[in-house]
Amino acid sequence: MRLVVITGVTRGLGRAMAERFAQDGHTVLGCGRSLSAVKDLQYLLGKPHCFSLVDVADAAQVQKWAEKLLADYGAPDLVINNAALTADPAPLWTVSESSFSSVIDTNIKGVFHVIRSFAPAMISRRTGVIVNISSAWGRSTDPNVAPYCATKWAIEGLTQAFAQELPQGMATVALNPGIINTDMLRQCFGEDASAHATPGDWVQRAVPFILQLGPRDNGKSLNVPN
Repeated sequence: MRLVVITGVTRGLGRAMAERFAQDGHTVLGCGRSLSAVKDLQYLLGKPHCFSLVDVADAAQVQKWAEKLLADYGAPDLVINNAALTADPAPLWTVSESSFSSVIDTNIKGVFHVIRSFAPAMISRRTGVIVNISSAWGRSTDPNVAPYCATKWAIEGLTQAFAQELPQGMATVALNPGIINTDMLRQCFGEDASAHATPGDWVQRAVPFILQLGPRDNGKSLNVPN
């Protein structure tokens, strides 16, 4: 069984993954920005799982969270950088500085904060997989989603460079989950989002795929199978 760290567990793909990993017997350590949702998930899944109120954009919060988990549970086997935001669809020149910064701070700096806080313990053990959730918009573009595209293209590059720094026995991958009917997709697609799979359906394919990732996949840009 694996010790799994997941960011952004309070809704969407993160919540679905947390529940599925737990159901399969793995121990899940997660964080999110909604206190009520964190409490709800803790009540639902109970111990030994542990869910905390953490904003990954805040380096100090992430470091404090990681230190406690590493002390209580040890180094994780799997880290999934899932937490992400998007701005409301709009031409880039109309996006506010605060909105752009929020997307950058969560989607890029948040991943960096988590890696910096958990990777050293994993590297000392020379085992473990770090999955950075990317997007089709990290490999292609569309109008009115430039901030989000910028962050996911950054995650692809960050992951490939980071992969070259890891010791043998470890892996990091950029994982495109596909098009899923989440709050974020509805923010971008509106009612058209309902034509796509739900997180509950998606997770049945995603979790087994993620669990089979290993050193042979280091540095790859992968897609959850349809």
